[in-house]
Amino acid sequence: MNNWQRILSVARRELRIIRNRPLYFMGSIGVIAFCAIFFLTFLDHGLPDDIPIGVVDEDYSTTSRNFCQQLDATQLGKVVHYDSFSSAREDMTSGKIAGVCVIPAGMNEDIQAFRQPKITFYVNGLYFVSGALAWKDLLTMVNLTNGAVQREVLRAKGFNDSQIMGMIRPIDIDTHQIGNVTTNYNYYLSGILLPGVLEMIVILVLIYSLGAELKFGTSRHLMDTSGHSIVTALAGKLLVWTVVFSAIGFVLVMLLYHWLHFPISGSIFNMFIAMFLMILASEAIAIFILEMLPVPRLALSIGALYSVLGFSLSGFTLPLEAMPPYIQGLASAFPLRHYYLFYVQEVIFGAGFAGWWKEVIYLLMFLFVPLIDLNRLKKAYIHQNFPKE
Repeated sequence: MNNWQRILSVARRELRIIRNRPLYFMGSIGVIAFCAIFFLTFLDHGLPDDIPIGVVDEDYSTTSRNFCQQLDATQLGKVVHYDSFSSAREDMTSGKIAGVCVIPAGMNEDIQAFRQPKITFYVNGLYFVSGALAWKDLLTMVNLTNGAVQREVLRAKGFNDSQIMGMIRPIDIDTHQIGNVTTNYNYYLSGILLPGVLEMIVILVLIYSLGAELKFGTSRHLMDTSGHSIVTALAGKLLVWTVVFSAIGFVLVMLLYHWLHFPISGSIFNMFIAMFLMILASEAIAIFILEMLPVPRLALSIGALYSVLGFSLSGFTLPLEAMPPYIQGLASAFPLRHYYLFYVQEVIFGAGFAGWWKEVIYLLMFLFVPLIDLNRLKKAYIHQNFPKE
């Protein structure tokens, strides 16, 4: 039996194991399907809307009522009226509303007398997204109200609208949001979250698949099937799992950039390359973790911790440049970081090969990591001298 036949024998053996253990399907296809449905439906509208904002109107004037109506008419905010600040504060601390706006008594009179009334608002920062959007909505409405008051005063003084706008807003801002014109959270988050979930699945499922040989004492049979070659044994297992993970990645890319029409400036075929390379790099990390620590339970814990850190250190939520220098260097040890940089160059800028060729090299370098000590895993498979639990 030549080496290729042994690889096929190991692959057939792996297929029988997968068929007899539904956990593999639930842990791979089931998890990514659930996460895709959850994120893509949860962020279906792009931005959260109708965020409840409490308003305590102590002025009861035409200006304050107009302010409340305009705030309620925005896409983000939904006004909830309160008679007292204490009841509004209680609902905000319990999470029923995202913020509280207090309109002081005599606001309209102060405006007419050219005094400076103060509108106070409080935002619950524990709920980051809703709190930040409530803050943005309130601040926008206060600025618009301020501009409207100035406009009426200047009109009364005889200025025309062109002159008024030059006084109220002397510098006009022309904003261009590259890659996400509509500020759609679905485009921003799902494009990296779902590949990150897939990276986690690859690492954890492969660690479990390789570690199960130790846990159930079947590693010696695996080595016999592979002709006592750890490279052949891993090649047979990876042949199956690479096909499975690549199929999932292919469907994921098609789902995002073809069926759901996520904006992409470059080519969808280049994103297939990025996804495939990330999967290979993640498989290499999984092998490395298990060979360094051939105890299934501990290896799974390390793999889970490593995968979760990849989300934070990829840089898609907090720019890596804002992190400490030692963290910036550590980020290079995560495949998701390089996938994200590939994504930026291809999806947002459409730079093509000239933009992401370095990330291809970095992802390919991960393939050499398991070569550090494959013999350690081979000895563990043969001697089975590590704890199984």
